[in-house]
Amino acid sequence: MSNEVLGLVSLVILFSAIFIGFPIAFTLIAVALGVGWFALGPVAIHLMTLQFFAVMKETSLASVPFFLFMGYLLEQSGLMEKLFRGVQQLLANVKGSLYLAVLITATIFAAATGIVGSSVTLLGVMAAPSMIRSGYDVRMSAGAITAGGTLGILIPPSVMLIVMGPVVGVPATELFMAAVLPGLMLSALYITYCLARCYWNPALGPPLPPEERPESKWEVVKELSVGVIPVVVVILATLGVILAGIATPTDAGAVGAFVVFLLTLVTRTMTWPKLKRAMYATLEVSCMILLLVAASNYFGAVFARLGTASMIAEWLVSLPFPPMVMLILILALIFVLGWPLEWVPIVLIVVPIMLPLVQQLGIDLVWFCTLVAVCLQTAWLSPPVALSAYFLKGVVPEWELSDIYRGMVQFMVLQLFGLGLLLLFPEIALWLPRVLK
Repeated sequence: MSNEVLGLVSLVILFSAIFIGFPIAFTLIAVALGVGWFALGPVAIHLMTLQFFAVMKETSLASVPFFLFMGYLLEQSGLMEKLFRGVQQLLANVKGSLYLAVLITATIFAAATGIVGSSVTLLGVMAAPSMIRSGYDVRMSAGAITAGGTLGILIPPSVMLIVMGPVVGVPATELFMAAVLPGLMLSALYITYCLARCYWNPALGPPLPPEERPESKWEVVKELSVGVIPVVVVILATLGVILAGIATPTDAGAVGAFVVFLLTLVTRTMTWPKLKRAMYATLEVSCMILLLVAASNYFGAVFARLGTASMIAEWLVSLPFPPMVMLILILALIFVLGWPLEWVPIVLIVVPIMLPLVQQLGIDLVWFCTLVAVCLQTAWLSPPVALSAYFLKGVVPEWELSDIYRGMVQFMVLQLFGLGLLLLFPEIALWLPRVLK
């Protein structure tokens, strides 16, 4: 058996083990070590040492725990609930106001954390009771919450983009710049859709009942000044220094996490148990992501040494399809894999395999990474798996899973429309990086 074919066998073993339920990181290491030793001998051990040390020295990955801590602090402190209530009261007289409050809050929260499960859960806890009391449509409510929650995977500082940068050899700052407009575009599509549906059918999202509206404008101003303005200023300042090139994501993440921590102390919304939960959650998720990055780098090194990646790229390039069709086929594969798998194995295993093909086709890597991010975000809303549905069902058990799915499909169509716009107009992703360089 040739080394190239052995690499294909290792892929089959790897995905079979992952689908069965084996831990992804340890499966990557075991398969790479076993196949690598069989084909390359002691070189497999040297590759492991080199790849693990390379990940340890990758400074951009140090920003992962900082941004996670920033997001978990906002979640545990209750500042995001203040943000939601402030936006909700500001829009109390508008048809579909709760949809707008959810989506605006989700967009802002996405700029603080890249963890989708946390966003969907928090939005469900905050918004679902008000939506039920106000007689909002269950399907649209579920769709707005889950779609808004998935924005965290795209809008910077997305943890996925931080991890994807070293994988494809593109600075994370460029990926951040490229993701800003697509993220805001998708958020605008969601908001426009909800407003249009509620305009034509007010029963889907009536204005808030009088008992839930603010008693005075001063109450709205107070809620906004306490709950909205400080959070927005901190997030915009953190992202602003990154996009302007003043600070690296690691530096900005550290400062942002520290400032948010001070903000929680000033507003007296943080307690010791909440701080411990935020710290433990940050430690747990950071260790998981960084171990996965190291393990996947090792597997990728063995896979490339076997020559399988080059063989796959050469075979795909030989197909009689234009580059755009090949790009759509790659995105379709990633979209389908996003149903049963999370973004981590796709970004760390599938994307590196496709990278030589993308480079040979002459596709801009920043544009490609943005397309992959939007595609994976869409997969979070796509049945039959759609993990966002289970996160929401866990906090709103009275909503039927079938209704949650039907609501998500509406927004998945909007996602696909947005993905199509990004395919047709690459400047949506490429304009801001070019201007800010």
